Amino acid sequence: MGNVAIEDVTLIYLKSCCIEINVKEQQAFLPAKGLANRHLQTLMPVLLGRFNRMTYIRQELSLPDGDFVDLDWTSIPDNDTTTPIVIIFHGLGGSSRSHYTSALMRAAQHKGWHAVVMNFRGCSGRQNRKARLYHSGETADAGYFIEWLKHRYPLAPRYAVGFSLGGNMLLKLAGEQGNALAVDALVSVSAPIKLDASTRYMIRGLSRLYQSYLLRELKHKVLDKYSQHDYKSLLGLDKHDIVACKDIREFDDLFTSRLHGFEGAQDYYSRCSADAFIEQIARPCLLIHANDDPLAPASILPEQMALPDTVQLEVTANGGHAGYLGGTILRPRFWVAGRALAYFSQFERSE
Repeated sequence: MGNVAIEDVTLIYLKSCCIEINVKEQQAFLPAKGLANRHLQTLMPVLLGRFNRMTYIRQELSLPDGDFVDLDWTSIPDNDTTTPIVIIFHGLGGSSRSHYTSALMRAAQHKGWHAVVMNFRGCSGRQNRKARLYHSGETADAGYFIEWLKHRYPLAPRYAVGFSLGGNMLLKLAGEQGNALAVDALVSVSAPIKLDASTRYMIRGLSRLYQSYLLRELKHKVLDKYSQHDYKSLLGLDKHDIVACKDIREFDDLFTSRLHGFEGAQDYYSRCSADAFIEQIARPCLLIHANDDPLAPASILPEQMALPDTVQLEVTANGGHAGYLGGTILRPRFWVAGRALAYFSQFERSE
């Protein structure tokens, strides 16, 4: 691994999710009464996540190209720890502040495990150094981070969870690395494993509202970076070109793809969709998806019989996009956090 630079540890306070967690979650998902609608399932956890706070410990991890990612931990493990570490990758426009990452970190903490979110480049609240950002198929940073964890905490079991974009990225990484992937098991939640179909789906009906929100966040992030990087010279794009993008597909065609070495949106989607890599996954993997997902339709999912023995597909009737809000309206529960930890528990190493 060579020398890996880590900045001084700092405490930061990020919004967490005030949702009850059942870390022994095994049963099928049942939505909270009155919250079965897919849009309520998607949006209510976001709103509930605004009302509680949690202390994270932040580290900066230097990357081989001179850039960095910020790591947010529930607690920093000792180097000789044998306590499991849950590695979390967030979705498009997300971070360790997202309701789903916060809820999973709280569940892991309650179980006595360590948990860490790798904020993708530029997603931690401060700009990354390079002109490039992150995308659905960018596996190099995550692969480097997991290898760093392996060398720093060689005795600790490592489990990985990816949500949405992070889920697609994690599945692609698992397929690329096969048996070399340094995690014991992984879970993917609400992953748009066929990027082309998912982006087309988001221009339909109320799904357009989610696309508008995500596109606005992407535009703001890129426009902020114009003060540091000459995208006019790099890509032939001025700020007006970014502002004028009508949907995520156009944004990916003009900006994301070209900035990261693809010929256009179609080339990017084709080469980065996880469905082409799932057959090569060698580690135990649980793929969770809701039949009513408003951003990534269940029609993109393969049949269980088409999957390798290592991959288990779990499709729920409800859940929305990374929602999975169960329990009751007064005591809501983020089901998928408990489900992921229950899945990992079966792979705990014996002493």
